[in-house]
Amino acid sequence: MRRATRIPTRLRSAVVAALLGLVATLVVPAGAAHGEGARVAEQTVGDVTGFTADAPKSVYRLTAGKAQARVSFVSEETFRVELAPDGAFTDPTGKDIVLPQGTPPRTRWRDAGDRYELSTSKVTLRAYKTPLRFELRRADGSLLWSEAKGLTWDGEKTTQTLARGADEQFYGAGMQNGRGNTSHRGKTVEVGVDYNWDDGGHPNSVPFYLSSAGYGVFRNTYAPGTYAFTEPVTTSAQEQRFDAYYFAGPEAEDVIGQYTKLTGRPFLPPLYGLEIGDSDCYLHNANRGERRTLDALKVADGYLEHDMPNGWMLVNDGYGCGYEDLPETGKGLQDRKMQLGMWTEDGLDQLADQVKAGQRVAKLDVAWVGPGYKFALDGCKDAYQGIEDNSSARGFTWAPESWSGAQRCGVQWSGDQSGSWEYIRWQIPTYAGATMSGLAYTTGDVDGIFGGSPQTYVRDLQWKAFLPAVMTMDGWAASDKQPFRYGEPYTSINRKYLKLKESLLPYMYSYAAEAHRTGVGPVRPLALEYPDDPKAGTDAAKYEFLTGEDFLVAPVYEDSAVRDGIYLPEGTWIDYWSGRTYQGPVTVDGYSAPLDTLPLFVRAGAAVPMWPGIRSYEDRTAKSPLAWDVYPRGTSSFTLYEDDGVTRAHRSGAYAQQKVTVRAPRSGAGDVSLEVGPSKGKFEGKQTSRPYHFTVHTGDAPRSVELDGRALPRHGSRAAYEAAGEGWWYDADDRGGVVRVKTAVRSTDRGFGLTLEGASAVGGRTPDAAATVSAPIGAELARGTAGQVAVDVTAGTRDATGVSVELSAPEGWKVSAPARIDRVAAGETGRGELAVTPAESAKPGDPAVLTATVRYRSAGAERTAVHRFAVEVVPEPPAADAWASDLDWLGATNGWGPVERDTSNGESAAGDGRVLTLAGKTYEKGLGVHADSDVEFYTGSRCSSFTADAGIDDEINGYGEVAFSVEADGKVLWTSEPVTGASETIPVDVPLGSARHVHLKVTDTNAAKGGDHADWAGARFHCG
Repeated sequence: MRRATRIPTRLRSAVVAALLGLVATLVVPAGAAHGEGARVAEQTVGDVTGFTADAPKSVYRLTAGKAQARVSFVSEETFRVELAPDGAFTDPTGKDIVLPQGTPPRTRWRDAGDRYELSTSKVTLRAYKTPLRFELRRADGSLLWSEAKGLTWDGEKTTQTLARGADEQFYGAGMQNGRGNTSHRGKTVEVGVDYNWDDGGHPNSVPFYLSSAGYGVFRNTYAPGTYAFTEPVTTSAQEQRFDAYYFAGPEAEDVIGQYTKLTGRPFLPPLYGLEIGDSDCYLHNANRGERRTLDALKVADGYLEHDMPNGWMLVNDGYGCGYEDLPETGKGLQDRKMQLGMWTEDGLDQLADQVKAGQRVAKLDVAWVGPGYKFALDGCKDAYQGIEDNSSARGFTWAPESWSGAQRCGVQWSGDQSGSWEYIRWQIPTYAGATMSGLAYTTGDVDGIFGGSPQTYVRDLQWKAFLPAVMTMDGWAASDKQPFRYGEPYTSINRKYLKLKESLLPYMYSYAAEAHRTGVGPVRPLALEYPDDPKAGTDAAKYEFLTGEDFLVAPVYEDSAVRDGIYLPEGTWIDYWSGRTYQGPVTVDGYSAPLDTLPLFVRAGAAVPMWPGIRSYEDRTAKSPLAWDVYPRGTSSFTLYEDDGVTRAHRSGAYAQQKVTVRAPRSGAGDVSLEVGPSKGKFEGKQTSRPYHFTVHTGDAPRSVELDGRALPRHGSRAAYEAAGEGWWYDADDRGGVVRVKTAVRSTDRGFGLTLEGASAVGGRTPDAAATVSAPIGAELARGTAGQVAVDVTAGTRDATGVSVELSAPEGWKVSAPARIDRVAAGETGRGELAVTPAESAKPGDPAVLTATVRYRSAGAERTAVHRFAVEVVPEPPAADAWASDLDWLGATNGWGPVERDTSNGESAAGDGRVLTLAGKTYEKGLGVHADSDVEFYTGSRCSSFTADAGIDDEINGYGEVAFSVEADGKVLWTSEPVTGASETIPVDVPLGSARHVHLKVTDTNAAKGGDHADWAGARFHCG
């Protein structure tokens, strides 16, 4: 139960009710009063009774009795269809959403007897006469879509009905929580605000969808809609007018491009907007004690002290937490290479003064609460413009509920949620799916605003580092959510991914510029890049996405060190961490992903620009190097985009682009060349010269490396290479073998060429000759006790000889000498076993990662393969009966605050619970939890049963609803029926058999977790 109440939607009930009423008022269409209070039977448009053409304007009118239809062509492939059932055209959106489009295309028409044909050079819209029914074809006659019946309307909605193609797939409708990156075929999606910010909700929905048949549809309206992608497809909007734009394009990218040309391209964020942000309430924060706005600088210092990037901070929240000393706070943040952000607690009236005081980020939670979608869109535009009108900076806003057009002024944020494994799971498909609706910057809080744990925080941050925009939201969970709060090893892991995100800024910024130019965002579902892959739009690829074209991200969304079901599409893919190559299409199971490892793959052919070694983009100097991470295969290229990163000068042409082209064999041995073109264009602060660093993933050392025909010196060690001004070094131990090359400082307005003679495509001169390394899953070690750990080495297409297997372990652990294997025959597997002793101080349940380094000779070369895997440190299992609250547990997640030993859940802090009480009976021993909760115990096959009394604690006064369950070794042994605060206490007596791991779980059952304080009272394991 949350005493300091912050409703998950952060809307007070009165505001919600008012807003719902305003939205309901807003979406009543013009002319609705004719049938007010009466149910109107559905009507279908009738036969065409009149036709007029205004060819110079590319506008055509069709009359069908009282109803009027109008077709207006916008471009060769974009046109608008309107229907006014009462003959009077209206447009409630006015100039809010659709932007001016310039001169319409040349069109022609003809009467073909049973139909009129309205044509551009690219498409023909057929308007059948009896009855009026539309059909769209390309110029070559191929069908794009066809109405199964004419447009219909009743007193509540207008509907279009389209025949569905045999294999037609559908995407779009904006941010659809828990879905969107897979096809909507056979499903119904809602478009409109529902204030559900969890799985199944649709915040930031957009009345646009696209089809794999090569078209898209945008309903030009503020009215909520329902899109049923069944047979036939029916799409409706809650108004008595029909108004839709249609886009025809050969690919989905073209359709998204036409839609965003119509409604606005995504804005180009400032560079700090692509860094992680931090949000908290400082002035009079009831949850954290009395603080002042300037205390935000202490948190900013925490980022510096922990060497962690942070681009901006929100320092108020508008929900009872105001601000003071704004100029001093803004100046202090800028001194720390961060920017000031503000919630719009005072609406937008004070924005000018706030911006002049240093504000550069606007969060719109409060300001958007007004009369529906129009207010939300206006708020986004006004806040964006307010920053630009009062500073030289670009507008940068965040909004939780928006509409078509908001992509041009803000980040779309999915709202308040509670951190958990389930939260991670449903977030993964959400943001890549939103890209299919022209939303380039969509995101959610790291580990939610409520709940969470060190483990879920790490896993959530890992993959969100590959979203353009992300932030932490502090002050509402048991622990603040800055990435350094949980201590080690979590802080180091979080730093690793924040630093990786920072180093990839030039890659992400180049894709942000592409989104600004084309409408296609950086984060993409596989179906966008691989439309012909039959699995790309299915559940096989649901829990993964692409960042740009080159990175495939497959987050871990379960409490596991192994990831199954990673689908890699056609092509060669390289494990970012180990260098192992995979040939797609393939599904990878059993991928070893200890807590510090995000499953991450790079497309062969990638050339990735990077800024190495920075905490902030402001760390870059005039002489900082530009690095390129290259995975050579065939011919490929990447064009780097650069500008000043902050101001709006790029809109006047102040930017530069630099293209790198890589030419290599498709497979196997051959020269690799890199052609680095000149940086074309100018902007304030542009580097006129810089050094270049390259990492080229070849798998074998080249004979030589030449720079513009001049041989570069080869260095014999990392130290020699790093000390040199230029040259190259082959690092056989790095990710299967990497060539490192550096140049001296070079003028950026001149291109140059590198040639790696006698090198190879990624994967080496002899493809698939490299050995792979694995380890059996689920190894368990007792602290202070030696145990055997096995490492398996599988040879590739050539024998592996002279194999050495060594292990590195956490500090304080002991590992035996390397294991030796004389020969592993091609395609066979050899095993090395080593003794590993965890430190006495090792904590059960904490992450423990071993790294196996395997050195061997294969295909005439010395090679190295590396494999990282998790082992679990377990406590001594109970030797006799034991209270659950007296045992160490391997892990615990909780919906609010920590799991409490021998008290109820209480509030967010540890030890703030009360005496465990169920139905008036008190208990000295037990666990107090809050749904959703999972507590894992190690019983080591020594316990025969578990007993407890289960129920919702009396401190909740009768409300709440949960279900209890006991699981062991992956199997559910017992589950209760839903239990409320008024239910009788449930006696629990569950046989455990030979279980080694036991989970005590409590889950919410009514989607209202505020009162879910659950007790495992008298919880006891019976062992011996």
